[in-house]
Amino acid sequence: MCDLCMKHGAGGKWYLNAEHYSNEIVEKYNLRDFLMEQYKNFEQMSVRKVHGFNAVGMGYKLRIPLIGKIIRHTAESLLHSTNPPTNPFKPEGHIGQVIPLEDAIAILENCAAEPIIEKNCMCRYMSRGEKEACCINFGVMSEIVDKLPRFIPEKDKYFLTRKQAVERFREHNRKGYIGTIWFGPYPYINNLCSCANPECAGLRPRLDYGIKSIFKAEYIVHHHEEDCNGCGACVKFCQFGAIELDKTRKKITIDMDKCFGCGLCRHACRQNAIHLTPRDEVAGHEKDY
Repeated sequence: MCDLCMKHGAGGKWYLNAEHYSNEIVEKYNLRDFLMEQYKNFEQMSVRKVHGFNAVGMGYKLRIPLIGKIIRHTAESLLHSTNPPTNPFKPEGHIGQVIPLEDAIAILENCAAEPIIEKNCMCRYMSRGEKEACCINFGVMSEIVDKLPRFIPEKDKYFLTRKQAVERFREHNRKGYIGTIWFGPYPYINNLCSCANPECAGLRPRLDYGIKSIFKAEYIVHHHEEDCNGCGACVKFCQFGAIELDKTRKKITIDMDKCFGCGLCRHACRQNAIHLTPRDEVAGHEKDY
């Protein structure tokens, strides 16, 4: 995590700083026009060239040592930028972080600007052509999405109360969708998503190509081995490949290097054997974001 993120949040959590959700930021950076231009052309984002590169054939390009190094550096420089947003067709300042259910609830109850809406997931729409309402947006995004029918759910409730938003996020989380929070663009937070790999355009660069498009959560999971009955249900819930089942011992093992701290595995564990621990309390993983 960058110094700015660690210093501008509640207890080091940048996403619990209510200022990042404020209408003052929208007005200061003219984000209504910026976000409208970005979202109405969203499907073109992956094929537009940025500094001479686009997402087409990215895997091949990244395997070339020198070109791969340049692409990673360029991509992370844009994503992690704290410069004022100027170009809606560049992914500048669009960095996210995995969050567990508890932190998502804190955002929805205490930080998110109203009105709160739930829109169709753009990643699922672009990758599979499916419309699934599972992304929660705040503040000015309600004005933007209201003018873009393809993102408006046909069956699910569009505008949500804080209580309804919490219940919807809880539902998606228990379904096995990864909670993520995003600057879009920095310093404005407007997206609380329920993601799945490989559809998620934010997770995939990190998991497939090693580009830090998203940070790990402020937590890491641990389990009480004596309470584990070896059922293996948590293994299927982990989208990061961090949990394995030792069939001989009938116990799970957790690879902390792979764990993103989303906490989804807890929903699968009927023995209540899995818990979250603050990442900075786990030796060797304090800065592993």
